[in-house]
Amino acid sequence: MTAPKQERAVRTRAAILNAAAEAFAESGFSGASVAGISRRAGLTLGALYFHFPSKEALAREIVSQQVGRVKPPLESEGLQRAIDVTLTWAAWVLDDPMLLAGARLVQDQEAFAGGGENSHQQWTEVLVKDLQTAKEREELLADAVVLSWARVLVNACTGAQMQAQLTTGRRDLAERVAEIWQCLLPALARPEVIAGLDLSESRGRMPR
Repeated sequence: MTAPKQERAVRTRAAILNAAAEAFAESGFSGASVAGISRRAGLTLGALYFHFPSKEALAREIVSQQVGRVKPPLESEGLQRAIDVTLTWAAWVLDDPMLLAGARLVQDQEAFAGGGENSHQQWTEVLVKDLQTAKEREELLADAVVLSWARVLVNACTGAQMQAQLTTGRRDLAERVAEIWQCLLPALARPEVIAGLDLSESRGRMPR
């Protein structure tokens, strides 16, 4: 494939994913249609199917991109970075169609995940890495089990975004995530470490 064709293919693929993200965010997996996604992208059904064989494939691709789109604007390590990742996700989810679609698709993953990796697994792996670093830095309590805590945090953040969707359209999601950390940190981290952590919502709202 020549360079111009490759560039065109990349743009077409991006247009399809953006259209699919908007459709999934608005209507969920079952409510979105391939025909509607193709119209939104300004493409024929044939062009869409050339890049993605099914609606399920589109949903899986959007879910797979979630982690890569969340990059905390401030440098940090260990426990602070785990906090920053969740605060950044919470702050950006309303402005990024891909993240918003991912948040909506959490509720529908049984329809398309097919036993493969889902968003819960991906975010758990991210937090396991940061919490393991925190453990090596002796930031966590001695009996803290990294995998268990990563799962608890992912479950809590997932529940927070679902509740925030119902009550405020997710506008207070960052505040809810900060509250999760405030409640859980005493059972997870050493007191002297907690004192030096920053749970400010602004950590995730700085310019990208």
